[in-house]
Amino acid sequence: MVLPLAFGLFLVWYVYDLLDEKEKEDLFLSLKQANYWWIIASVLFGILSHLSRAYRWKYLLDPLGLKPKFLNSFFSVMIGYTINLLLPRVGEVSRCGILSKYEKMPFTKLFGTVIAERIADVTILATLTFFVIFSQFDKLGDMLKSWISYDKENSSLGMYSALVVITGIIIFIGFLYLLKTSSNKYLLKIKSILTGFWEGAKSIIYMKSSLMFILHTLFIWIMYVSMFYMCFFSLEDTSNVPLMGMLAAFVMGGISIIFIQGGIGVYPAAVMQILFLYGVSRSSGLALGWIIWTSQTVMILVLGILSMLIIPKYNRYLNQLKNERHE
Repeated sequence: MVLPLAFGLFLVWYVYDLLDEKEKEDLFLSLKQANYWWIIASVLFGILSHLSRAYRWKYLLDPLGLKPKFLNSFFSVMIGYTINLLLPRVGEVSRCGILSKYEKMPFTKLFGTVIAERIADVTILATLTFFVIFSQFDKLGDMLKSWISYDKENSSLGMYSALVVITGIIIFIGFLYLLKTSSNKYLLKIKSILTGFWEGAKSIIYMKSSLMFILHTLFIWIMYVSMFYMCFFSLEDTSNVPLMGMLAAFVMGGISIIFIQGGIGVYPAAVMQILFLYGVSRSSGLALGWIIWTSQTVMILVLGILSMLIIPKYNRYLNQLKNERHE
């Protein structure tokens, strides 16, 4: 956790240091003169995406006979996002743990449904990524070539990588065989946990409302893109960026978050680098990257902290109502 965060903070300084004095002045001028009404509109689109994500969860839980209250689902989602800013990938675990605590539901099944969600979301992001790469290959070609270049000096690295992959596959197959045949209590426990995960993950297959799940997934990603695009109109220099340029920056920003927790430092730099290919100055591109990153991060932190404060009170209130009805 510390190293990625340190690298992100280093990138903040490094990218800023690359700018000359005029670009640094333009950067702060852009931030000062930005039309923040567009940013507020962007935040509203973001909130709609999170509400839809919380509601979409019910379509994966229904086949398992689990019916959580919508607000508990929403609070859990936002708390998970907030924790992810500090501890990458821990948010998914905490999201399920919180809902399990307040709704008395099996954690393993909840976590399995989150895996199914991730499969759907990664499919959308991968589709957008390939679409951008192939449609904008003329602008992204040099970058892609540097990533996939191959020469003789790298042949030993390629052989080493292949050996690691093959060894990993053999170990994985052996592990699956042990899970199936062994009576060891620890392996049986692992098998029980994995079975719970699988039951949750395969719930996507047995959904009665698969169409609604797909429509919510599309809506979530349309809101993501809209949230991103709205910010472009906050700066004069980025308001005329073509749609494909916006999508290229969106994809690159989304990918950058995978490598650095919360995308600190790397997200604005990635947006700046892509927009530079479309004629946007480095100062304006970096300013837009920081505007988008900051607005999204603040939104998640505010909603996440509010969710942490409200969810115990909300559930105490529900329990009180329940007790009053039984009296």
